[in-house]
Amino acid sequence: KSSVQTIGEEQIQNPYTELLVLKGHQDIVRFLIFLFESNLVSMSNDVVGIFEMLTFIFLVFIFQTGEKLFELHGHTHKITAIAPFFSSGASGENDQLILTASADRTVIIWDCSSGKQIQKVSCFHSTVKCLTVLQRLDVWLSGGSDLCVWNRKLDLLCKTSHLTDAGISALLELPKNCVAAAVGKELIIFRLIDRPEGWNVVEVKRLDDHQDNILSLVSVNDLTFVTGSHVGELIVWDALDWTKQASECNFWDSSLHNDAQPEIKLSQSPNETSVQHLTSDEECVFAAVGKGNNVYNLQMKRVIACQKTAHDSSVLHIAKLPNRQLTSCSEDGSVRIWELREKQQLPAEPVPTGFFSMWGFGRANKQANQAAKKTQENTTMYFLELVGDLIGHSSAVQMFLYFGDLGLATCSADHLIILWKDGERESRLRSVTLFQKLAQNGGSQIKF
Repeated sequence: KSSVQTIGEEQIQNPYTELLVLKGHQDIVRFLIFLFESNLVSMSNDVVGIFEMLTFIFLVFIFQTGEKLFELHGHTHKITAIAPFFSSGASGENDQLILTASADRTVIIWDCSSGKQIQKVSCFHSTVKCLTVLQRLDVWLSGGSDLCVWNRKLDLLCKTSHLTDAGISALLELPKNCVAAAVGKELIIFRLIDRPEGWNVVEVKRLDDHQDNILSLVSVNDLTFVTGSHVGELIVWDALDWTKQASECNFWDSSLHNDAQPEIKLSQSPNETSVQHLTSDEECVFAAVGKGNNVYNLQMKRVIACQKTAHDSSVLHIAKLPNRQLTSCSEDGSVRIWELREKQQLPAEPVPTGFFSMWGFGRANKQANQAAKKTQENTTMYFLELVGDLIGHSSAVQMFLYFGDLGLATCSADHLIILWKDGERESRLRSVTLFQKLAQNGGSQIKF
């Protein structure tokens, strides 16, 4: 029997009671990105016949109506990365561009306003797995077996030597013209240098604190960033000097790491420890670990809330919403909304010491018990309460985007994109539109 929380049909705190299904893809929809205003770009493994060639496409939609603006064709294998690139053109107006990378070892730059392909680069020796735009420098980076720096005209400014056959899996912009590159279980810091004679990229430092492959990186602010690994390690880094500030660990066999600091087990079994996705606000890091959701407080340097079985399968994406809420989606096809709530504790109730006893893992030692008693009055406990369950997809939900008052967009292996909307807001908008039409047709003015 599943231990996952359930919620009834009366979801009074779930505003998303209307949905709009967007069809257009014929394969797994893997990525969604924001475009200008309220437009949405989706990216899939679609295969369509164009002059007897196989091309992979992505679509551009208007969020409010779900209208398809463009269907863009160009790659011959699956798309591996996508990034928006907003850059000032020669006329002084903002060029709204999209960069896409593919397993066909090409990168294409697209014009969002026309849906046309501007240029294609095909000089890569391996698949580009990640793209990062440095808006301040007006350049973009591609990560594969090496790291390349480009301008918006697709001129190669500089590149590193061959780093690894496995390739760079993720890139993150850091202060002082630096970037962090995840290469296996190593984190490599590079610095970009712009000189009159040309650009250069140099390796500054290698960080090997992780025990397994780094799967996720997130920037908290200009001072801090966080990484997560395949075996449940979460490390908080100083973004200026790249030193480790704090960590939460979950090694498969703790006996192999007796010198390590006390471990916080975010998940119990090896196949459920992977930190699939990270997101953050100024206060907390939200981690999708195995089937669960975890909230790590940066100031307290500890996990303050955990729902270890938030879904029936691995959580693929997590994001913070307003009003102390967060949303997560899973391989099981579910999209769930959670609220971070303070746990009311009776004065006589013993305070759990550390995360182990909070969730029934391990034993608390005598010293920890004494420390807990001293800090009992200052300890605040939290939990994640399920407040919404969005049922609509029939297969793994790859990710979602939050569009503020407009709602949520989710994409799935069922080939669908679903726009989830605030039912009350949509009803009010329809009423206003109706009264406006009546006023126009009747020639009278109606005040609201």
